[in-house]
Amino acid sequence: MRRFLGLLGLDEQGHRVVRSNRAPYAFFKRSEGVAGSRAACVIPAQLLSSIERLRGGNGRRLCRHGVCDKSTRCGVARRLICPNDFQAMPIARIDSHTAAYLAIGEIVMTDKTLDLAGPGIGNYDALETILPDDYCSLLNPKETQKALFAAKNCIEENLCTQLNLMPVTVPLIVDAESGVNDYLDRDGSRSPVQFHISNDHEQHPIDAQVVQAATKWKRMALAQFDMNVGEGLLTDMRAVRKDYFLDHDHSAYVDQWDWELRITDEQRNLQFLKTVVEKIWVALRHAESQVQKLFPQLKTDRYPNLPERLRFIHAEDILEKYPEIPRKERETAILQEHSAVFIYGIGATLKDGYPHELRAADYDDWITETTSEDGRSMHGLNGDILVWNPVTKRRHELSSMGIRVNAESLKRQLEITKQLDFLGFPYHQAIINNEIPLSIGGGIGQSRVYMSLLKKAHLGEVSVSVWPEVLKDMCRSKNIQILE
Repeated sequence: MRRFLGLLGLDEQGHRVVRSNRAPYAFFKRSEGVAGSRAACVIPAQLLSSIERLRGGNGRRLCRHGVCDKSTRCGVARRLICPNDFQAMPIARIDSHTAAYLAIGEIVMTDKTLDLAGPGIGNYDALETILPDDYCSLLNPKETQKALFAAKNCIEENLCTQLNLMPVTVPLIVDAESGVNDYLDRDGSRSPVQFHISNDHEQHPIDAQVVQAATKWKRMALAQFDMNVGEGLLTDMRAVRKDYFLDHDHSAYVDQWDWELRITDEQRNLQFLKTVVEKIWVALRHAESQVQKLFPQLKTDRYPNLPERLRFIHAEDILEKYPEIPRKERETAILQEHSAVFIYGIGATLKDGYPHELRAADYDDWITETTSEDGRSMHGLNGDILVWNPVTKRRHELSSMGIRVNAESLKRQLEITKQLDFLGFPYHQAIINNEIPLSIGGGIGQSRVYMSLLKKAHLGEVSVSVWPEVLKDMCRSKNIQILE
C-alpha cells in the first residue's frame, strides 16, 4: 500500500481529496487547493478487481498527474480506491481513443482495457457530435405518450404470450444484507443507492438499497410464486443507476421489462437461448407494426424499420473480424453490416486476453463451454440485443439476457472474478444448495425500445429523469425536446 500511495502522490495517511469545480472527475489534494496538480493517476476500476491477471505488457506510462503527453482530453470516467476511506470514487478521465498505457509497478493497462467499462460516451463534447443537427421528431410530445403506451401494452402482452409469463409486482428497494441487488459489472464501478431506515427508534433498523436491476430477485421469485418449468414472470421494473454518465441513451432513472422463465437443466444450452431471443424479437417487431398503424408517419425510408431477423454472432467472431478496434467500435462496425444482432458469449476472456465486456459473475452464465456451428470451442450462454439507430447513427442496445448460473458455473465465475466471499450471501447459498429454480431471464430497456420504435434521438424524449444543464441546453439547440 505504501508503494501504491507513493505512486498516487499521497502520503501514508492519505491526504483528503476534494472534487474540483473546474475539472469534472478530477480530484486534487486539499493541501494544494483546486489549482494544484492532480493527486493520482487514471486507474480503471477493473484493475482493482483483476490486478493479478493484468501483469506484464509493454507500453507508455501515464504521468503522476494522470495525463500522458499525448492525452489532453477526458474520455471515459475511471475510478480508484481512495486511500483515505477505501471507497470507490471518480477520478481523472482519459480519451479512450488515445493509445495510452497506465503502469503501476509491473502492472500495465492498455486502452483496450479502458474499453471494458461500458457503452457510455464519456463527455459532452463527444455527445454534441453524436446528436443529429437536422433532427425533427416525427411525433409531438402528446403523440409520443400515446405511442409509447401503445407499444408498452403490446410488448407486455406479446412477451407474456411468447414466453408464457405472468405479470408480477417487483421491489424498488431491497435489504442491503440480502445480496439480492445487482452490481451490473464485476469491477465494482456501479454501486447502488443505499440508505438507512432507523425504524422503531433504531431498535429494528434496516439498511436498504434502491435496486439497479431485479435480476436476482426474479429468480428467487420463481420459487416464491411457485412457477413450474416453462412458466415465468414479467415485471415493470424501475431502478436508479447513479454511476452512469448521462448521455443520449443512459439515464440515472431506469425502466425495464425484467422477465424470468423457469427451465430444466437440459435447456441450459445455446439453441434454447437463441429460441427465446427470437421470440422476444417477434414481440418487439409486432409492437413496431402496431404503433405505425396508429402513427403512419413513423414508417419512413429515412429511418428504416427493424429487420425481420436478428443476426446471431459470438463475441469471439466479432473480435476475429475486427481485431484492431475497441469493443464499442466493433459493435458499431457489425451493426453497419447487420442492422440487428444478438452478440453472445459476453463476459468470458476472448483470444485477445480480454472479455468483450465485463459482466457480473452471479447471474448470467458466461463461462459454460459451447460449440460453434463449425465445431469451435467457445464460452457463454448470455448476450445482448443491439440494433442500429438510424437517428443517431450509433449502436443501440435494447436488451441484455442469459441463461442463469447454476451451482457449478457460479463457483467458477466467482473464482475467476475473485469474489468467492459472495458465497456467504443467502442468494448465492440458495443457488449452491439448489434451493431456487434454474432459469433464463433478462432485461429489456423500455425507454431504449421506445427510442427505437418512435425514431427518437434522446432518452429524455420518452422518459422523465434528471439531466445536467449542459445536456438540456445542447438538446434545445438541436431541436430535441426533453421531458421535465
